[in-house]
Order: sequence, then structure tokens, then C-alpha cells
Amino acid sequence: METLLNTYSSLIMLIAIILTLMTSYTSLDLFSLLHTSDRHKRSLFLAGISSMGIGIWVMNFLTMLAEEPSNIASNQLSISLLAFILGVSFSGIAFYNVISRKRQHLFIGSMLLTLAVFSNHVMGMFASNIGFRYDIGLFVLSITIIYGSFLFVLWILTYYNFATNAHNIWIKPLSSLIVTGAIVEGYILLSQAAQTRLNESIMNGETPSTQDSFVLYLVLFISILIITGLLWSSTLISNRLATSDSYMNDIRFALDESSIVAITNAQGKITYVNDKLLDISGYEEYELIGQDHNMLNSGYHSKEFFKDLWKTVGEGKVWKGEVRNQKKDGSYYWVDTTIVPFLNKKGKPYQYIAIRTDITDRKETEQQLKETVKEVQDIQFALDQSTIVAITNEKGIIKNVNDKFCEISMYRRDELIGEDHSILNSGYHDKDFFKQLWRTIGSGEVWKGEVRNKAKDGSYYWVDTTIVPFMKPNGKPYQYLAIRNDITERKKTEEVLRRQDKLSAVGQLAAGVAHEIRNPLTSVRGYAEFLQLDEEDTERSELLGIITEEIERVNDIVEDFMMLAKPKEVQLGTKNIIPMIEHVIQLLDYTARKAKVQVTFDCPVDRVMVNCDEGRLKQVFLNFIKNAIEATPKNGEVNVSCEIDKEDIHIFIKDTGVGISKEQLNKIGEPFYTTKEGGNGLGLMVSFQIIESHNGKVMVESEQNEGTTFQVTLPVQYGSE
Repeated sequence: METLLNTYSSLIMLIAIILTLMTSYTSLDLFSLLHTSDRHKRSLFLAGISSMGIGIWVMNFLTMLAEEPSNIASNQLSISLLAFILGVSFSGIAFYNVISRKRQHLFIGSMLLTLAVFSNHVMGMFASNIGFRYDIGLFVLSITIIYGSFLFVLWILTYYNFATNAHNIWIKPLSSLIVTGAIVEGYILLSQAAQTRLNESIMNGETPSTQDSFVLYLVLFISILIITGLLWSSTLISNRLATSDSYMNDIRFALDESSIVAITNAQGKITYVNDKLLDISGYEEYELIGQDHNMLNSGYHSKEFFKDLWKTVGEGKVWKGEVRNQKKDGSYYWVDTTIVPFLNKKGKPYQYIAIRTDITDRKETEQQLKETVKEVQDIQFALDQSTIVAITNEKGIIKNVNDKFCEISMYRRDELIGEDHSILNSGYHDKDFFKQLWRTIGSGEVWKGEVRNKAKDGSYYWVDTTIVPFMKPNGKPYQYLAIRNDITERKKTEEVLRRQDKLSAVGQLAAGVAHEIRNPLTSVRGYAEFLQLDEEDTERSELLGIITEEIERVNDIVEDFMMLAKPKEVQLGTKNIIPMIEHVIQLLDYTARKAKVQVTFDCPVDRVMVNCDEGRLKQVFLNFIKNAIEATPKNGEVNVSCEIDKEDIHIFIKDTGVGISKEQLNKIGEPFYTTKEGGNGLGLMVSFQIIESHNGKVMVESEQNEGTTFQVTLPVQYGSE
């Protein structure tokens, strides 16, 4: 019988150790899953602490059976259940502290696992109704060994991140062995430290004869129960791993189908490539594995580019950028690249995964777009340097203007944006002109023509204009581009040539007629004056006086003709023009006061030297100012002003009369055309000719009901006295 009991004890102890090892390994495996899983964290935690609690409890329970099978008779189920609950509770609190990864919590966790073993031993003693008392020395040694073993295991697990890395698969078996050893060693040492005594009934041998068989059945039941739990845990782990493998396979499949993937080791040597990398590079797999990415280097990027790349990934950071690589056949391709470093426990990369996307088509499109933009910018620069440019929407509202537009119009850009071109309307063109313009561009056709515009300061300028409509797919314009060239000088030249042609015709007429008219006029005037000397009849004397005056008037006209036919030689000299103008205004002071017109003169300087014939210039100013006085109504004003720029002086003679219509303005300066009664039109024509002989220009601007302005421009002589 004793031999049989010894056999039972050895068998039960062996089963207890195996079950403890299995539960310990399962518990640690579940905790490693807890570290890598994003789901089922609570279930994995509860399963892990339950497995560890079962391992601690079953070792205590089966060890007592192995030592004394008769203990089963006195074992109290409620106390055994409490021992199991304490083991699970202490294990749960211990691993909850360990998971936080704080160093001080390792000591707390080790202490709690030691309490779990100790509490199960104590509760087991009470459940078996065994009295005990610990030997202090042996007890302290036992607790120290158990605590040290658990502390060592927990330190290994946290240092190697619960063996989640495939390179550290040896951690869990080793830790399970150490935990099992700590539990078994603890029970043995605690049992040795405890001095026990059984109750009288057990000591008197009053154990039922069937007890041994019951113990075997109980051990078998507990073993089946524990193994079933472990199988359930293993199934859960397998399902979790299968799900993870499926998830990873799905991700890998998605990456392989959509991206170019390569994996390198810490030295940059290629360890894996997918089919897309082989397809785009033209290399075979065996040609790439073991090589670095230098064999794909296109030479496009600088050394600093790759230094920055390796510095970034070497620090454990993700690198993103665009790289141009070279295929096996020598052609190039672009990839949008993301390189992710995988780090070890020391924070150092042990491999890199590069995920790339082919962007060759996009880069080619970008290059074409850059070239197109460059061409457009070059064209825009050329236009801005040479022409006046404006862009309007379909309603004619200005959206953009270039600097030359602002320069010639004298408006700021912000004053023009949002306005239409009516802000520049000079009033020269009629409504039909603009209706025809809008009709043309509104139908999608290009319009070309010459337009006179009005600047901000009231001056006028001419532009040769081309308006190009930009069309929508439905054939309707959505904006217009107006390209203009300043032709003000050309228009002035044309006007001068037109007047010179007329002057030439008048000169030819004067050469043939003036001499024939002048001789008879001299005779008639002489006889009229002779008759007037002897005439005593007052009425007849007055009539003879009128004849003499009219003959004098005709003679003046003939003088003008003679000047056109054979102009007097200009006697040029450098003179101060300001006193000339002031002298003419003084001469006309009586005429102005008689007409009740105020004449003012405004000039910022009192000395402007010009190369001129003083007498003939005075004749011009006398003619222009006198005409302005005669055109101004009573109580009106004639203003004479000067402006000086780098090369010229501009004299403005402005009246406040009724103005001149556009049709009349075009004929100003023509021979025999005048806008006043009794005039012959030759005075303005002669004045224009005098100014032109001084290398000057005359411009006339007029608005009906606002007045007329004559602008005389003459070159200034600097450095002359």
C-alpha cells in the first residue's frame, strides 16, 4: 500500500508541474498577444490572469494531494475556491502594474505574484484542516527566492517587450520555466518551512478505503478541466493569429497590387522586392536581392539628397519624397517614395520598408506644364514690355491691367480693377462705334481699330487696339484680352503732315495770286485816301474811311498769303520765353477788360530759355490768347499756364467758352476755316507753321460747353543764358 501511495504521489507531482508549466506558458502567450492586439484586450487580460491563477492554484492543490492523499477528505471547497480567486486577483493586479512598463511597478508586480503563491499555500493548509507554523528563517528564504524569480521573469518580459519580436521567441519558454520553477520551488520551500499537525480523525487513520481511487479521479478531472481551458486558450490564440495573418496578407496583397514595395536590412541591402518593382525596373529578382539601391540611381539627385534621406530614416523617422530612378534599359522613371524604418529595442533601425508609387506620367505632365507656363510667362513679359494689356470679363469689367496700361492712363491698378473702359472714354467716338465693337467681339470675332482715350489728368492719347475674345465650350465669350499700342505720336505726325499738305496747297495759291492782288489794292487805297483829303461831306468822308479800312484788311490777308508763299527767314536766338508771354498778356489787357474776361498766368518758374524768333513767337501767343478771349463769354476766364519736363516746356492756353465740336476740331488749322465771325482761318494756320519751324508742336483739345485748350510745346535750352 505504501508503494502504491508513493507511485500516486510522484505521478500527481509530475502532473502538477506539467499543468503549471502549461498554464504559465499560456498566460505569458496571452499577455504577449495583449501587447500586439488592438481588439479583445479585456478578454485576453482576463484569460491571461485566469491561466496564471490556475497554475498557482493547481500546484498547491495537487502538491497537498501528493504529500497526503487523506487531505482530500478534510478539504473545504469554499476555501479552495477562495484560494483560486486570490491567485487570480493577485495575478491580475500584478500584471496590470507590469503592463504600464514603469520600473517601480516591476517590484510591485513581483510582490503581488509572491503573495498569490503564499496565499494559495496558506489557504490550502486551512482548506485541508491542517495546523501549521512557519520556521522564520526558512520562510524568509522561501519568500526571497520566489520574489527574486518573479522579478527576474518580469524584467525579462518587459525588456524584450513580452517577446513580441520574432527574433525573441525564446523568451516565453524560458520565462514559463522560471515561473513554474518559482511556483514549485515556493511550495516545496513553504511546505518545508511549515510545521504541520493533522486533526485527530486523520491521525487515527479513519480515512475511507475508497479515498485513493477518488483522488485519482479528482486529479484526472482537474487535469482534463485545465487542459480543456488551455486548448480553448490555444484556439483563441490560433484564431487571433489566423486573423492577423489574414489581415497582413490582405495588406500585403493590396500593397503588391497598388504599390512598388522593397524591404532592405539596416545596411540598405535589398531583402525583398515585389513584382511591381521588377516590372518597372526591368530587373529580375535575383539581380536585386542582396544589392543596394545604387543600382537604380539615375544620377539626377545630389549626394546631399541621399545623405538627408539616410539621416532621416537612420533616426527612426519616416522619409517621404520623389525620386527619379533608372531602369535596366537606361530609361528613367519617377516614384513617390515613403520609407518606414523598423526599430529594435534600442531604437535603432534593423530594416526598412520602401513603398513607392509610379508618378512618371505626372512628372512628364508637370514638366510639359512648366514649359508651357514658361512660354506663357515669356509671352506675357514680351507683351508687358511692348504693349498695353487689359483683361476684362464677359461684361467688360476690368480684371487685370499691366504696368504700361497704368502708365499711359495715369490710373492706379486698384482704380481700374472692377471698372469698365468707360472710365477712359474721351467722347471722341460715337455710340455706333462702340456698338459695332461689342457686336464683333460678342460674336467671337477679333476686333481691330484705333481708339482715342482720356487719361486721368484729362489729356488724350491714341491706341491701336486688338481685342481677342476667349470662348466657352458653348461658343460664348467669358473674357476679353485687349492688346494696345500707343500711337499718339503717329496721330500727331499724321495731323502735322495733313496740315503741311494744306499749307503747301495754300502756298502755291498765294504765290500765284498775292502779287496780282496787291498791286491793284495799292492803287485803290491811294485814290481813296486822296479823295478823302478833299472831301468836305462828312457822310461821304466816312464811307471813304470804311473803304480804306477794308482795303487795309484785304492787304493783311494778302500779307498772310505772302508769308505762306514765302515765309520770312526765322531769326533764332536763345531767349527767356516767360517775359514774352507776360508781355503779350499785358498787350491784351485792354481787350480782355473790354470783353469782361479775366486772363491769368501761372508758371512755377520765371526763367525758361528756348531757341526762338521772339517776334514770331509773340505773334503766335497773341493770336492764341486773343482767340481765347474772343471765345470766352462775359465774366469768363482765360488761364495761361506752364509745365516743364526734362526736354520741353508746355504752354497751356485754356478758355471757358462753349468749346468746339469734334467735326470742327478736326479742321482747326486748315486754311480759310474759322469758328468766329470775320475770321479767315489763316491766323491759326500761320501760327501752327511758326511753331513747327521752331521744332515744336501744337495740340488742341476741346469739350463742348467746357472750353478749349491750346497746348504749345517747345524744346528747352538748358545751360544757356
